[in-house]
Amino acid sequence: MIYRSGQDYLAAPRKRVMLFGMSGLGKTYLSNMLRDHGDWFHYSVDYRIGTRYMNEFIADNFKREAMKVPLLRELLMTDSVYITSNITFDNLAPLSTYLGKPGDPGKGGVPFAEYMKRQDQHRQAEISATLDTARFMDRAQELYGYPNFVCDTSGSICEVVEPDDPQDPVMRQLADTLLLVWIKGSDAHTAELARRFDRAPKPMYYRPAFLHTMWEEYRATHSVTEETCDPDDFVRWTYARALAHRQPRYEAMSHWGVTVTAEEAAGVRSAGEFDALMARAIDRA
Repeated sequence: MIYRSGQDYLAAPRKRVMLFGMSGLGKTYLSNMLRDHGDWFHYSVDYRIGTRYMNEFIADNFKREAMKVPLLRELLMTDSVYITSNITFDNLAPLSTYLGKPGDPGKGGVPFAEYMKRQDQHRQAEISATLDTARFMDRAQELYGYPNFVCDTSGSICEVVEPDDPQDPVMRQLADTLLLVWIKGSDAHTAELARRFDRAPKPMYYRPAFLHTMWEEYRATHSVTEETCDPDDFVRWTYARALAHRQPRYEAMSHWGVTVTAEEAAGVRSAGEFDALMARAIDRA
């Protein structure tokens, strides 16, 4: 780790932290809180994915739909309107909408081959956006004068790295430049995340082998074809299994850094309390 002890972290003039774990356990809450404190730069990997690496795909998808409407088609063809996404740190809906869900087109589904193509686009974008962290650390300090830096990772980071490989290029760069912090949820958190997702299922990124297995198993057990598959039901069913699939991958990533519980993260109310929590986590690692 880049900090040898909790005291070493507390004494550091420039703190570098990366938060990872399942979506909904406090990464963005902590990052927003630190940013609001005034001397922390908040780098959101999801925001970078949507605004830098997937922005053109997202906008083209909007335009594709707009071209189906005669009035909008005429305006687009004459450069009379401008269509783009409005992604923010707290609203990633354009990115989720673009990723889509496979299945019945009448229910908003896309062909599985198209779905997998978009998944691969996201994989490449997430790797690039995560590797951009190092450049943004330098940029935050040199351009804006922020002494401290927090990287708010995507919930799917565990899907694009090989944490058991000591030479994995993404993990190697991250561990060499930041304190990696796993926000670990309990079984109760997992159940609540599943309930939350069930109420509002959304597209997510998963490893290709996992998705192919889920797709074949779901269609076989539910007796549906690609055209009759309910997109929302498929992503609900897949998400419940993905929680178990991701847990050991997060745990393997934690060996590169430290672990805090979701309860500990939720109890943080200031930058000072955050620093104290990081110091404790380092000393008990």
